[in-house]
Amino acid sequence: MKRSTTLAVPLPAIPRRRFVQGLVAGGVLLGLSPFARAAGMQSGRTSTGSAAILSGTEFNLEIGESPVNFTGTPRMATTVNGSLPAPTLRWREGDTVTIRVKNRLNETTSIHWHGIILPFQMDGVPGISFAGIPPGETFTYRFKVQQSGTYWYHSHSGMQEATGVYGAIIIDPAQTDSIRADREYVVQLSDWTDEDPMRVLAKLKMQGDYYNYNQPTAVDFFQDASQMGLKAAIDKRKMWNEMRMSPTDLADLSANVLTYLMNGTAPAGNWTGLFRPGERVRLRFINGAANTFYDVRIPGLQLTIVQADGVNVEPVTVDEFRFGPGETYDVLVQPKDDAYTVYAQAMDRTGYARGTLATHAGLEAPVPALDPVEWLTMADMMGAMGGGMAGMSHGAANQSSGGTSHGGMAGMGHGNMAGMNHGSMQGMNHAGMSGMDHGAMSAAGASTQVRHARTEYGPSIDMRVDMPRTNLDDPGIGLRNNGRRVLTLSDLHTVGGPMDPRGAEREIEFHLTGNMERYTWSFDGVEFGKSTPVHFRYGERVRVILHNDTMMTHPMHLHGMWSELETPDGQFQARRHTIPVQPAQRISFLVTADALGRWAWHCHLMLHMDAGMFREVVVA
Repeated sequence: MKRSTTLAVPLPAIPRRRFVQGLVAGGVLLGLSPFARAAGMQSGRTSTGSAAILSGTEFNLEIGESPVNFTGTPRMATTVNGSLPAPTLRWREGDTVTIRVKNRLNETTSIHWHGIILPFQMDGVPGISFAGIPPGETFTYRFKVQQSGTYWYHSHSGMQEATGVYGAIIIDPAQTDSIRADREYVVQLSDWTDEDPMRVLAKLKMQGDYYNYNQPTAVDFFQDASQMGLKAAIDKRKMWNEMRMSPTDLADLSANVLTYLMNGTAPAGNWTGLFRPGERVRLRFINGAANTFYDVRIPGLQLTIVQADGVNVEPVTVDEFRFGPGETYDVLVQPKDDAYTVYAQAMDRTGYARGTLATHAGLEAPVPALDPVEWLTMADMMGAMGGGMAGMSHGAANQSSGGTSHGGMAGMGHGNMAGMNHGSMQGMNHAGMSGMDHGAMSAAGASTQVRHARTEYGPSIDMRVDMPRTNLDDPGIGLRNNGRRVLTLSDLHTVGGPMDPRGAEREIEFHLTGNMERYTWSFDGVEFGKSTPVHFRYGERVRVILHNDTMMTHPMHLHGMWSELETPDGQFQARRHTIPVQPAQRISFLVTADALGRWAWHCHLMLHMDAGMFREVVVA
């Protein structure tokens, strides 16, 4: 796709407040495209600012370019039928759907049906499952819908997902829906940058924390000195400096380059969903962002989680949940007042998306202030060796208030770095191999030994964790001890249990690796393009173990097959298609290799995927 020359406009020319909150009238510039006009006319079926809803079994989608303006500066977006987000597709379980996708771009495009179980030829990943859709050509997707729930679709070509090609999928069950609601809305969160995404990636390659404006300051140092003593404060800074890492490096991109969107609407635009007091409202939350983890809450309302990644879970009531790109949560709320703010702050606390649930259009509720920025803890770096947060019941800790602004670092012996291998450390003899196949082994979590692949000892790796933590009850940095009840993976229990009662026939283990200074991301220190496919035998039951050897959370998405998350002692937890793996954490899940063909497996942070955290999986 040829991008506008206006991309050269320097970002500092845009006032920060306007850039963060966007324009009231931001979005696709209606009237310049017949598809945009059609989408605008249909959007009232759900709520202000929502995409058109297309129902049935036959669909025609066109991917092209449309002018947008989110920040005060016009840009060109990649859109579907002239809409951003793309039209919502409503299917029914058991139907066979046909989707004809026409490419009106000057480059290859594609559509991937995220979380949908289908033949691999219909999965939509260029170079893996098909060749892509060339300019001017039409590709016809056709498959039987085998599931129900909330899903989404997006491009898997270049950076088109970041520039606008994403939309919601709602699949109605073949029988009566067990989740009863009086009204429902799709709430699709995303992010937008006025910069060319390839230019953004190039800047990160030059400096990994280029967009991190939350670096430690002199004020932070003096606060630490007053709380923990001068020597401890100096030791703390020395530790981070020696590691050449930042304790606030929670996200690659911040509000300095992103505008956060809710249903394609910037915060100032205030997407609004209407309700009648006392109604039960179903909110289908989809994280369609290219690079942002969101923490979602609706002040004044409790959120009852009833579905995760399209699959029903035993209802659990919380105040807040975090989810990363690729994940979906269905939530029930019962609003009684006139207006409530739907608030989704970015994990790095630099900005937010927001909308309103209201009884009448034009109403607003107070918008919360951003939570304080918290520092990564030793447990986020070193796992079980980190002390402090490691091993404690974070779910219970969420009920209380308090905590330090730096995540409980005070009073810890930071000089002792035992338990964490940095890339510069040599002399460790780890005989592990990439993608180690351990055969039939004991239940997950039974062993504390960690073996690193030989490929993890190279310039693409800046740290290795030798004793990862295995707990699932940690809501993550910035959500611990915030006084709110926050959802954790341990709260999720899929209704009906696992799909396959068999245990694992074998195990495979991978480490999620990277180097922030070089901005490289990989499996076992090997970027995509240098790696070989992961092989599953058709019909086998495999335990997949992921160790996160980085300080960032990675939402890992395996195409074509369900990932059945398990507890540290090997018990079934929840069925997912995207699993967030926290820093210094060990996660395991079971996969039934029931889908022949070639599949993608990657981190759903787009820039991490593009920088190498991507593998091909072959089922044969």
